[in-house]
Amino acid sequence: MTAPAEWLAGVRQRVDAKLDTYLQAKVDEAREVSPDSLELVEGIRDLTMRGGKRLRPVVLDAAYRCVAGTPEQDATTSAGAALELLQSYLLIHDDWMDQDDERRGGPAVHKIFRDAGHEAHLANALAILAGDLASAYAWELFLEAPFPHGSLAEATARFITIQKEVFFGQHLDLTANPDVARMHDLKTGSYTVRGPLLLGALLGGADAKQTEAFLAYGNPLGEAFQLADDLLGTFGDEGETGKPGDDLRHQKRTCLVAETERLLPPAERQALDALMAAEAPTDAQVEAASKLIIACGARANVEARLRSLLDQAHGALESAPFDGPGVAVLKHLAERLALRKS
Repeated sequence: MTAPAEWLAGVRQRVDAKLDTYLQAKVDEAREVSPDSLELVEGIRDLTMRGGKRLRPVVLDAAYRCVAGTPEQDATTSAGAALELLQSYLLIHDDWMDQDDERRGGPAVHKIFRDAGHEAHLANALAILAGDLASAYAWELFLEAPFPHGSLAEATARFITIQKEVFFGQHLDLTANPDVARMHDLKTGSYTVRGPLLLGALLGGADAKQTEAFLAYGNPLGEAFQLADDLLGTFGDEGETGKPGDDLRHQKRTCLVAETERLLPPAERQALDALMAAEAPTDAQVEAASKLIIACGARANVEARLRSLLDQAHGALESAPFDGPGVAVLKHLAERLALRKS
């Protein structure tokens, strides 16, 4: 039995190697088809290969190994790499929508194009094109995955569902919808945990009871992942996360904001309301709102909720129809997703 940490590193290495080879082939393809469009491919490659924890391929591989019996080491690599390029597509567009110029410790793709000398509107338009191209690449890799005979249509439907749910979740996020839990489930839970689990289950030939167990494990874990993301986005260390911990500065309606509003009447949350209404929040406003979130107990409540969800995910594994090594991998994965520092 491979130790969970060693297994995790192996998945990442295989996916990185696949992405490196694939994206180099796309560079060569662009040189043949449209050399002047090479910057689109280079922008995708820069973002994709710059870093990232490869969490979604890891989740997919964990599910596959729980049900495959005698798993083939490389069976999940193409589907896992497809999920990474799907994420690149979503991140490119998300950074443009949020006007974030930094991602993974470097420039967002629209900023890459600005730095290359394109004026702002053209740079943004090129970023949209790069995101669209990354989506096409994700589909190309997805169709390479060795899904068992008869399950490709179901896998394709799942891959489509992941994307539809993310788009709805992004809409709720952009419009500051008060249903933060639904936004989290659609925007993050779907394509980070639930979708990859179900794709891995299909690759491994899971039965109905195993699929049900994956959902019982994955649904609370998906929410826990987003709570951790909100905590890092507000209180995280930029040196560890690779992006500024400035969700407050960007006036994002996170679970921390929603919990503060739930705990405090309007007369006691002026610091938060002032920040959310500001045209350009100041450092002082961000600091005051951050202190309020801590003082009122919102941060502590969110951290407690995260722990409770992690316990639910662990509990779902106690009676899950998976082998012992598979359960060990899923437990390790839950800790890495919910209690991460970056």
